Amino acid sequence: MKKILHILLTAVLTYMPYSQLLASSHREAPLISSDPLADNTDVYAFKSPTDAEKIVLIANYIPFEDPAGGPNWYTFGENIRYEIHVKNNAATPGDDITYRFTFSIKNEDPTTFFNIRLGKQNQKTTYTCERSTNGGQSWTTIVSNGVVPPANIGPRSIEDKAVGLGAASYNELATKAITTSSTGERIFCGPIDDPFFVDLGGIFDVGNFRSTAQARDALYHFNCHTIAIEVPVSTLQKSGKTVAQAANILDPDYVVGVWASSSRRQIKTIYNGGDVGYDGGWVQVSRLGMPLTNEAVIPIGMKDKWNSFTPYGGNDLQFAKYFTNPELALYMDDSQFGAAIPGLSALRIQSKSLGSFDFRNGKPGLFGLKGNAALDGTALAEAAFGKVLLPDNASPRAVDLLPIFYTGVPNLKPYQLATGKAGNPLAAGKPFIHNFLPTLGDMLRLNMAVPATPRNDPNFSSLGLVKAAVLGLTDATYANPNLQFIPNMDGFPNGRRLEDDVTTIELQAVGGVVLAAIGLWYDDFVPGQSPVTASLGKVLSFNAGVVKNDTTLKASFPFVQDPWRGFIGRGYVGPDQNTAKPLSVTVLSYNCSTGDITFGRIGGDPNRVVEYQAAGVVNGVWGTTVNRQIEAPLRMDANSRRFLTVEARYVGDPGSKVSFDFDFRTPCGQARIGAPEKVAPLLVRVLGNPTTNSDVTVEVTGAEGQVLKLGVINSQGQSMGQQTINQAGSVERHTLRLGEQSGLYFLQVTTPTERKIIKMVRQ
Repeated sequence: MKKILHILLTAVLTYMPYSQLLASSHREAPLISSDPLADNTDVYAFKSPTDAEKIVLIANYIPFEDPAGGPNWYTFGENIRYEIHVKNNAATPGDDITYRFTFSIKNEDPTTFFNIRLGKQNQKTTYTCERSTNGGQSWTTIVSNGVVPPANIGPRSIEDKAVGLGAASYNELATKAITTSSTGERIFCGPIDDPFFVDLGGIFDVGNFRSTAQARDALYHFNCHTIAIEVPVSTLQKSGKTVAQAANILDPDYVVGVWASSSRRQIKTIYNGGDVGYDGGWVQVSRLGMPLTNEAVIPIGMKDKWNSFTPYGGNDLQFAKYFTNPELALYMDDSQFGAAIPGLSALRIQSKSLGSFDFRNGKPGLFGLKGNAALDGTALAEAAFGKVLLPDNASPRAVDLLPIFYTGVPNLKPYQLATGKAGNPLAAGKPFIHNFLPTLGDMLRLNMAVPATPRNDPNFSSLGLVKAAVLGLTDATYANPNLQFIPNMDGFPNGRRLEDDVTTIELQAVGGVVLAAIGLWYDDFVPGQSPVTASLGKVLSFNAGVVKNDTTLKASFPFVQDPWRGFIGRGYVGPDQNTAKPLSVTVLSYNCSTGDITFGRIGGDPNRVVEYQAAGVVNGVWGTTVNRQIEAPLRMDANSRRFLTVEARYVGDPGSKVSFDFDFRTPCGQARIGAPEKVAPLLVRVLGNPTTNSDVTVEVTGAEGQVLKLGVINSQGQSMGQQTINQAGSVERHTLRLGEQSGLYFLQVTTPTERKIIKMVRQ
């Protein structure tokens, strides 16, 4: 009887309306926050930077995985379908290609409470990958028994040969888990560092965006689980063509749309004794295409409903009003709530662009031109897409935001850069995007013919197409009306690279930057003068606070980085106070008389070996030796430079390279050898001492150009935290955390040549 009651209860819950059942992405919808194993956090689709004929598709799941989240470690869920969907033909009704992953979990040694012991692994996870190329009517298994690496628990579990798995490193396990499918795709499934970065605490405090110095990455040192697929372009292109066969770099036949989802069975039954059964059809419980759609566009009352639909069959049209009049735009409009949200003060939507066009919420935008002969030959004409792009006189952002999310942007007038338009935004301009796939549904669209921007290109930028537009408008190399490759044309929203700062880009887009790029300039534009006005400058200099990930990316597939180690934990700070920080390089010591110099690393993965190089030192080539010597001619030449550039990277990983400019004269009290320079004394000022607060602000002068360390210890000698500034400015002001208890604390301030200790009292 109890079993039957469980079945009936579960069935009732299951068949409740979808709006009460489904949700998605970094806890962004109500119900999925209770089902993290099925929560699709991010989707990426980008041209491989190492192979022009490959596309990388990445779908991440399980948000906010604490690296030390044992003893039941995070892994993919059983009885869940994880799917990556690809659309390459707008004329077909649904998916053109679908990759489906299902996972199985086995305990190899259930007699222990450890996850790994004596070479055996509990929660050992494997997967099956199936592929459909006919809208899900039939499926082919392309990987069986694929390996998912274990959690990165710690050195004894992973590397120890006696009690652990005996691997050379965690990276070795991750690399071995890369599998080639029977149809040629390379696949990796497993735990990784969560590559997304965002100041969620600031954003969701009613748009309380903070500066980069103040912002906090909500995903800092959290892991997630990834499904990464490297696919030949010819597999995804609707006619099986390669990139070499493309007509040009914006060939419209190479556009694909990508989205991801997860689905569960309709009925879950809990039997006496704890056994669980799953029955009924599959129901979609999570979906994600464009980043931040459900998080920052769809209102909370519609989020669960959003996740119950696919982006096909016109399903997403019911949500179009949230794009044509986005809520975020209200906080970029001083006639609405703009004055109350200072964090968005740099973003002010055009209210009288070119003297007449108002794109604020509820305003006409370009609707006044509807039916005008001036629109003939453009995407806004009624014979083209005017019914969608100019639907009424109160949907101003249907002309820019709606196509970005729902159709992609065509290489048609007016969607070309203002370069070559001679002041007329409706004229033909410089082509820079074509990812048009008019399905009228939310998905990440990518033109696979666009070349990848090399990651070492000096113009590579996390601002994606916004940066490409800036180069196409202002850089003489690219500022001509002809079609040519501009760096970052392969960046968001033309696909999404792991490095792309999608939060900043989307906020700039809501603030009207796309309109400005095509010639609908900001209100302070004066005809005949430069369109790069103060308002445009503010928009381009705006960022969302957190502008990059908390660690490096790999230089080859799957590109995502290994997960943070549980033994360290995301909040742990080691003896050097830097264990939990991204990799950086510094100088630990320098002898002014002999030129002996010692390099050092700060943070990074403690299980990866670092190598160094510096031009101007004896044996300055890459090597793991930290003790070097600055060459005598450089030290003794009165006219030589004063800075030594020290570089570091993980061994064999060029993509992880970091650098530090060390002023080797200032610590010796010299501007040039033989020309003594007056060096300001180290001065430290505590702003508010005694204090009743849990933190204290410290101001330091006299440390310019040097490594500066600030630390706090309590009266028992316990460290309360430390900050390291690799190259101090003339004035450094920082906030340090004190303990929660009142009492005596000591501030330690050190440079390579001086040290000061100041007593502080918390009342």
